[in-house]
Formats: sequence, structure tokens, C-alpha cells
Amino acid sequence: MALSKILPASQAQYVGARNIIINGSMQVAQRNVTAATQTNLAYHTVDRFKIGPSNMGTFTHTQESDGPDGFSKSVKLVCTTADASPAAADNITIQNIIEAQNLQHLSKGSSDAKSVTLSFYAKSNKTGTYTAEIFDGDNNRHISKTFTVSSSGTWEYKTITFVGDTSGALNNDNGAGFYVLWHLGAGSNFTSGTLATSWQAQDDTDRVSSSNVNLADTVGNYFQLTGVQLEVGEATPFEHESFAATLQKCQRYYQQSYALGTVAGTTTTVGRESVQASGTVLSTTTRLTTEMRATPTVTCFGITTGATGIDINGSASAGFTLADQSPTSFRVAKGGTPNYMNYQFKAVAEL
Repeated sequence: MALSKILPASQAQYVGARNIIINGSMQVAQRNVTAATQTNLAYHTVDRFKIGPSNMGTFTHTQESDGPDGFSKSVKLVCTTADASPAAADNITIQNIIEAQNLQHLSKGSSDAKSVTLSFYAKSNKTGTYTAEIFDGDNNRHISKTFTVSSSGTWEYKTITFVGDTSGALNNDNGAGFYVLWHLGAGSNFTSGTLATSWQAQDDTDRVSSSNVNLADTVGNYFQLTGVQLEVGEATPFEHESFAATLQKCQRYYQQSYALGTVAGTTTTVGRESVQASGTVLSTTTRLTTEMRATPTVTCFGITTGATGIDINGSASAGFTLADQSPTSFRVAKGGTPNYMNYQFKAVAEL
């Protein structure tokens, strides 16, 4: 595939710890591989990337088997309902949210604050100016830089360096530290000021370039992204890691009993939790694959209809108790005289 810039060294490395972004190669998509007619910002397909419009057109999101050399997957947004004249508060973004405790080595808020470089591959039919931003969620500070998609339908390699911020130390906790954003369209609430090319206190009008493209202005417009890396200092070749290692990192934020890529609520027995017993209370503890970022929000689904609830004695039932929840496990209990129960689940501890 044609690239606008060739990297100076091999992509194939397994060295660990440089890339602050999780799932930058877009390999893991636990929830779904295709999410059609989306109108909201959410985790629709690839893990750790929150994607979508906020009242600005409609988009299909997919995990694609397409990428530049060295990458087999990417995430793609395609406009299916246009919005050529967005309202002031509308926008379209791709976001990656990073725990504050994973950013302590940046020394943010001190005289030794480190610069970071964001690198990635982008492909779009919509050429022009886009905006990348880092937003500090602990201190409501931000910095933005533009990048250009020069050639339609061509993978292009981009690097953007953001200087270190000597103001606003990040909390050493599991909350949101940095929001890394790609702005694909925005209303005047975000574009009417002067772009914040240096760190500053939050001012929404300074977040997006006034010349930023509007990906929603025409049906069929698309934007693809892969090879995302955020690291201290200058850009280095992408830090590849095993699929298993990336999946485990992603499961800190989201897990499900379903097979990878199966939408929660699908009618299937594959991956189900099942327990048989007798007596007045039937209960079972599900131990999560990976300890999660925080106690997750757990939703159970019956296997016969896919509706919220659990199946009891072969019949769908919504009546159960969810208890003893923690970042490592939860318990499902059903009173009465059940002989067995079956259910699927999803557990969400996203930022």
C-alpha cells in the first residue's frame, strides 16, 4: 500500500512499555466488528477507542481487515446520513482515554514535564485539515495540533509532538488522565476561537481548527485509523505486541462471556455461564478473566431470547440477584426452587 512516509526501521518489535495507547493496532474488538447507523459517541467496535458523532450525522463503524504495511486491522467510520450544516455544539471524534496512573512518568505539572509524540496511520477520501488534541481530564487543560490528509484513499503516516505541560499534575489513580482525540468535524462551539497549540486552561472554542474538515458533509465520506502510538519524546517504530497481551489489557475495561466480536444480547449458548443445583437458592460466582479497572457494571442476558436477565430451568426469567461485585468477580443468585440457570454477561469498567 502507498504511504506518504516510510518508517526508518522495522515495524515488527516486541519491546514493551513505550506505547501508552492500548490496542493501537485495532486488533481487539470484543463487542462487535460492525456497528451500523450510530449517532452517538461510544465504544462501538474496537476496544479502547470511543468513536462517533454527537448529533452530527450518522455513521457505520467497522473493524476493517485493511491497513498499511505491518498492520492487518484498522477502524473505519463511514457517513451514512449527512449533516453539512452542524449545530454549534455538534462534533465527531475518535477518543482514547488513558488512566492517570499510567501517565506518571510524563512528570506533568513539574519543571521536568516530558514532551510526547502521537503517531498514527490515517486514510480518508476527505482530504484537508484535521485536529488532534490531548485533553487533561484532571485539570481541565488541553493542547491541539493540526494534521493534513493529503491524498484521497491512501494510508498516510502522521507524527505530532506535544510539549510537556509544567502546570497541573495528574492524579495517581485509575481515573481519566489524558483524552487523546481526533476531531473529524465540529460546530462553532469548538472552532470559533484560536487553536490552543500550547497547553492552556480549557476553552472549548480553542479546541478545533476553524479549517477542520466536516466528515459528515457527504454520504460516503470515511476515515480510517490504525498504528496509534503515544510515547515520550520523538516517534519511534510502532510497538507491536501479541494479541493475547493486548486482549488482557483491554479486558481491564471490558469483558464479556460471548466469543470475541459477538454482540452482547445475541442468542447463543457459546460462552454461557451455567450452574446446576437444588434447594431454595441457586447461586454461582463468576470470576472475571482479568482484574478490572474498577468494580464493573454487570449486565446478564438469557441464552434463549438474549433479553436482559437469566434463564431458569430452561425458561427465560428476569428475576435474579446480582451481589458481591468487585473488580475480580460477581455473584448471581436466584431464589425459589430452581434446578439450573444459564446466562451470558458483559462487565463494563470503561473510563
